[in-house]
Amino acid sequence: MQRRSDVPIRNEKDRKIIELLKDDSRKSYIEIGRKLGISESAVRRRIKVLSDGGTIKRFTIEIGDEDVTKAIAFITVESGTDVAKVSARLTKLDGVMTVHEITGSYDIVAMLGAPNILSINQSIDELRKIQGVINTNTMIILRSVS
Repeated sequence: MQRRSDVPIRNEKDRKIIELLKDDSRKSYIEIGRKLGISESAVRRRIKVLSDGGTIKRFTIEIGDEDVTKAIAFITVESGTDVAKVSARLTKLDGVMTVHEITGSYDIVAMLGAPNILSINQSIDELRKIQGVINTNTMIILRSVS
């Protein structure tokens, strides 16, 4: 089956399904159906169409901050290298949570998250292999104060 990324949300029920899944991606099709007044099989079909069409790209989880080691990696890109291409490659690496192109001494800052420091180190090793990356400076976050 060919995937089409141009399939729009068809109606308000699709929009509500997406909102319910955003709030809790573990919600059962039966529970969603009850909330929307449609059958479980109708919910299943709608989610399949939204997934096959690219409207829903993936189902994921977020783990609490207490279970994550976080780091900030400042990255310098070689002069003449397209920073946007390096940024795009960074977003695909395991452990990279967000990527920001910045001004100043560095070109990019990446927020990393992983179960432990060893995994953070593996992510840093992988980002250093990206063509155009010439320098990194990484800081482990010890504590976040809100």
